[in-house]
Amino acid sequence: MQITHEEAQALPLLQWLKKPAVDGPPAQRDPKVVERVSQMLREIERRGLDAVRAYAEELDGWSGDLEISETELKKSGDALPPDVRTALEMGYERTHRFAAAQREHLTDFEIELAPGVNCGQRYVPVSRVGAYLPAGRFPLLASAFMTVNVAKTAGVPMVVACTPPSGEHGAHPAVLYGAHLSRADRVFAVGGVQALGAMAFGLLGEAPVDMLVGAGNAFVTEAKRQLFGRVGIDLLAGPSEVAVIADDSADPAWVAADLLGQAEHGPNSPAALITTSEALGRAVAAEMESQLEKLVTRDIAGPAWRDFGSVIVVRDRDDAIAVADVLGPEHLEVHTEDDDYYLRNLTNYGSLFIGPWSTVAYSDKGIAGTNHVLPTGKTARYNAGLSVSRFLKPLTYQRAAENGTAALAPAVERISAFEGLAAHGATATLRIDRVGRTSAAFDSVPAPLREQL
Repeated sequence: MQITHEEAQALPLLQWLKKPAVDGPPAQRDPKVVERVSQMLREIERRGLDAVRAYAEELDGWSGDLEISETELKKSGDALPPDVRTALEMGYERTHRFAAAQREHLTDFEIELAPGVNCGQRYVPVSRVGAYLPAGRFPLLASAFMTVNVAKTAGVPMVVACTPPSGEHGAHPAVLYGAHLSRADRVFAVGGVQALGAMAFGLLGEAPVDMLVGAGNAFVTEAKRQLFGRVGIDLLAGPSEVAVIADDSADPAWVAADLLGQAEHGPNSPAALITTSEALGRAVAAEMESQLEKLVTRDIAGPAWRDFGSVIVVRDRDDAIAVADVLGPEHLEVHTEDDDYYLRNLTNYGSLFIGPWSTVAYSDKGIAGTNHVLPTGKTARYNAGLSVSRFLKPLTYQRAAENGTAALAPAVERISAFEGLAAHGATATLRIDRVGRTSAAFDSVPAPLREQL
């Protein structure tokens, strides 16, 4: 989420108050990661579950049962503080309701294009989904809501989830409770590359999944990249990103807090302020330093801000939109007096947070209802976040009757002859001959085509 030199030349930038210290994208494909993942996937495909168990012991120190029992899943919430459990239940319910509303707006249809010619579309869910639920230094408790829950709401019959093993429960109890609430069919204590390989190759007592979803570290992301084609994926997400568009009406402390809220994800997470006010830009930059001093995660957020943070001053709201659309951030907040104008005109972002009361963290934790699996690295220019639509195949069909021959066959016969594809043309010719070339059914055929009959 950085502006290249070439992009900067074409943008109406007024000035930079802070530029990223690191030149280039925040996450490159490390050749060592690529080779390691490739080697692991080859070994898992060759040796099957034995390799998965060996990697689980080597990398996670886990030699226990891989599958989390249904009993263990159901009681996982008992290990949580009541307030955390209540918050998770709220996050599940709201994420489910929003996903259900999305599904309701994706409707099957059929249209008659001409007499005897009908075409339609049906939304059919994929059969099997594998969801990865990360649980590293900071377990993201809402991950299951965004992946397992949304897939089940889309109507996916089988959703398998994997999460890194840990503790007496086999995995983090809050992650397990999220998977339980989200209606995962089976859950396994398997982490990293071995989890994705096991789901893709069908090593967990289920057929190979059709699709892999969920966030993870560089190894998980690289495994998804290498498995893509064999299975579908949601997207290749890089470090978390945030940008804020703000004017003089914004509160510098709130803007700084929201930027740090995403910089905290990792030391290479970009955070950008785009502002029409130089005074606000300077105030936010000062607030960032002040808040970092007190932040317990400053060892993560500090490098992210230092190396990948930026403050960009522009002339007006249209220039702010132009800059934001080039950045195409994963998360984009708007703190201005013209919030609705930005909503109408911004086009490139993963998810938009309108107004100062709409902080990204509300979505991160599932409480706002929208999905937090979003495009990064400027891919919002052509991609969107995870939703029920990603789990649904819009399958088309066509239904032609005898009286539809006139609307289809003459044009197909003529185009096929022009292309030199005789067998294509023959399929139309056979049907024309069956109807009869002098039939009244062809009265509506345009004159240039009727001359060919």
